[in-house]
Amino acid sequence: MDESQEYTRYRQDSAVLAEIGRFLDPQVTRLTVRLSGDLARAAVAAWDRDEEGEVGEETVEQASVRDRAASLALIGLAVADRGTASGDEVVVELDVTEIAAALLAAYDEDVIPLESP
Repeated sequence: MDESQEYTRYRQDSAVLAEIGRFLDPQVTRLTVRLSGDLARAAVAAWDRDEEGEVGEETVEQASVRDRAASLALIGLAVADRGTASGDEVVVELDVTEIAAALLAAYDEDVIPLESP
């Protein structure tokens, strides 16, 4: 099936975005963030959980949900390894990719509305 001109451009745009990512990758660093204690504990629980079953054939939506669960587990690993309690919160350095995954999930789930300036 032939792609429309728009999707051909979108694929080109995607390739440029990937090149920007390649350029930015050496600059990526960790940022210090604060999480509520409840969220930090939930993330650590995701890291500590053993997934026994093998991944079978998935829909695109199922794969996306599994990827988000994996991102949560990686945040849990960071909390377990580097997190420091500060009152009712946990202070932890997260990789910007982990922060981006959390923000994208929040936008997709409408937890944070996408607003036009």
